[in-house]
Amino acid sequence: MDKRVIISYNTMDEAAAVLAKDIAALLESSGIQPVLYDSENICELQNAFCMITVGGDGTILHWGKLAAKHGIPLLGVNRGRLGFMATLEPSDIGLIPQMLNSRLNVSRRMIMTVEIHRADGGCETRQALNDVVVERDRCSKLPEFRIFCGDSEVSKLQADGVIFSTPTGSTAYALSAGGAIIAPDMECIECTPLCPHTLFSRPMIFTADKSITLRSIAYQDSVVTISVDGERGIPFADGDSLVLYRYDKKLELIEGGEGFFGAVRNKLMTPLK
Repeated sequence: MDKRVIISYNTMDEAAAVLAKDIAALLESSGIQPVLYDSENICELQNAFCMITVGGDGTILHWGKLAAKHGIPLLGVNRGRLGFMATLEPSDIGLIPQMLNSRLNVSRRMIMTVEIHRADGGCETRQALNDVVVERDRCSKLPEFRIFCGDSEVSKLQADGVIFSTPTGSTAYALSAGGAIIAPDMECIECTPLCPHTLFSRPMIFTADKSITLRSIAYQDSVVTISVDGERGIPFADGDSLVLYRYDKKLELIEGGEGFFGAVRNKLMTPLK
């Protein structure tokens, strides 16, 4: 069977572009058809065998939701500093043909649907593979946040912000803020407060079977924004509601070697180079 593999990369990194071309040449010499992905050529994603990304975790987050939408497994090659989600380092690309010609070892990662309901009736929808961060502007007064699970109010707190993360995102910003490491095959939403003004506020983990809603109450014109997977801040005003729930598609992340827990041990338990 012919295998067509999409290769996408961080276009801001010249070395990533060179590495992507090296991978394309390697695949071609192994009888696998590479396609350097152009976002304008959406038809290339149809019936592709898999997608390879070259870059850091941000590159995987950017392309991973598109891969999930089209049901394409994704293999990450690290060109970033940490590259926690990436399976291979640049020195490992010689393993790619063998990996693609063997039975793929995939980790199915939950994605969140993110809805921002505006007070005027409008609604914006996105997907988050890692996390959704709701936070006040640095010079803003401290707002109040109200969190609901289904129809039940769970928490009311004053804080710099709140992080809502998938199990994949539990090893990112949420971990730095004191959240737990969650096994990636679980399906849940973790809620981690950012610098809460109380001694008793702790991270909470909610089932993915219910929607999570957050509302903010301004104090003296405090300013709040929402960031989805590290992308630009979206204004979030009084009367707006953030609603999170499980997306109906998952990312199939190709793993190798020691998988997730090997990455935890090797990349999170040792200092950055």
